[in-house]
Amino acid sequence: MIVAMDIQIASAGMADFHQVLTDHPRYWGERDLRSLHLSALVREFGSTCLVARAEDGIRGYIFGFVTPGGTGYVHLIATRDDTRGTGLGRRLYAAFAEAAERHGARRLKAITSIGNTGSIAFHRSLGFDTEIVDDYDGPGRTMAVFRRVLPLNVQEAGR
Repeated sequence: MIVAMDIQIASAGMADFHQVLTDHPRYWGERDLRSLHLSALVREFGSTCLVARAEDGIRGYIFGFVTPGGTGYVHLIATRDDTRGTGLGRRLYAAFAEAAERHGARRLKAITSIGNTGSIAFHRSLGFDTEIVDDYDGPGRTMAVFRRVLPLNVQEAGR
């Protein structure tokens, strides 16, 4: 568990999962991404699905898993609207990377839509290589695919 600024980063439970869905607009604004929130991730990969808790609730979360081939895959990462720009996303990624390494990951991977310029800039700032892949998520669904080797040092990556 990582504690910083009165925030605890710990494994997510099903109550956390349901709270994230209840507060969905606080993390995603007008975009309805509830269908990407898979309860099976939290149930089956709880040690790599993390929430950042404070007295006023869940300020952010990262849901992912480790593949048998040693890739820590980040499925979702979000911070609450009132915590953006505080470095919480970087701390969540660092916590995920540590958990993924404990499960044998040697590299990280994530994807986003090519229109999500904020996510692309964020991942690049963490040292991810970015590849634009046509039809990655089905015909006509071009995605930005992020990859980087571990370890992840967020202090060095942000320079």
